[in-house]
Amino acid sequence: MDEHFAAFSFVDRITELDPARHARGVFAVPSFVAEFPRCLIAEAVGQLAAWVSMSAIEYRGRPVAALAAETRFHGDVRPGETISLEVDIDSCDDDAVSYGGRARIGERLLLELEHCLGPMLPATDFDAPEALRERFELLCGAGAPPGRFHGVDVGRPEVTAHEAGRSIAASLHVPAQAPFFADHFPRRPVFPATLLLDAQIRLATRLVRESEQGRDELTLRRMNNVKVRSFTSPGQTLELGASATAHERGIRVALSARAGGKSVATARVEFGDIDGGAA
Repeated sequence: MDEHFAAFSFVDRITELDPARHARGVFAVPSFVAEFPRCLIAEAVGQLAAWVSMSAIEYRGRPVAALAAETRFHGDVRPGETISLEVDIDSCDDDAVSYGGRARIGERLLLELEHCLGPMLPATDFDAPEALRERFELLCGAGAPPGRFHGVDVGRPEVTAHEAGRSIAASLHVPAQAPFFADHFPRRPVFPATLLLDAQIRLATRLVRESEQGRDELTLRRMNNVKVRSFTSPGQTLELGASATAHERGIRVALSARAGGKSVATARVEFGDIDGGAA
């Protein structure tokens, strides 16, 4: 199967479009995948914003993940459910796109993104502009065939240091080859930042479960100050770090990723009560 627009594409159809301003779309999570992590819900919203912004500048550039001020998590999606996506574009030009967005299942809110910024890089460095144009036209028309996504498997980070409930360090070995590289991106394979964040959040969740304050009622509520500073190439090894701090209504975990001694990405996640959120 051709993995382009399949292995890591999470917009099946654009159902509403106000060029360069607003869009709605849908993505049907295949019933046969084991899970669809929360970070991939954020990826789907970001991809809808990317389609709107690329079409607005005639595919001269494409946005890459860089900054996200806040992501609020409200719930999970189950295999077989269809996600409704929505984005509002604050500004868009050849330099960058600024946007916010939401994802829902019916009336149930799953996720909110606020104050996201994606610098524009030349589209030809990553994909063929004509292929992007044709895909956008398909998404705005009949839509793409559902069920092309078959899940992702990047392996588990290897723990290298661990103080239960307080901190953890691990190595993540990015695969040299994987189906999602054909989609992210055909001309310049890049390890998706959302898969990196997913690996980091799994480490953070482990710390929360181990902590004295941790309990089943604590769940991931927010992700703040996401900064992606560099691309991660196939075959690289990333050194991940997570450090937990308790606060009045939950636990905060600072996340880091480094490669070759240089910072790749940082973020902070907050875990709080299911019904009350994090402070």
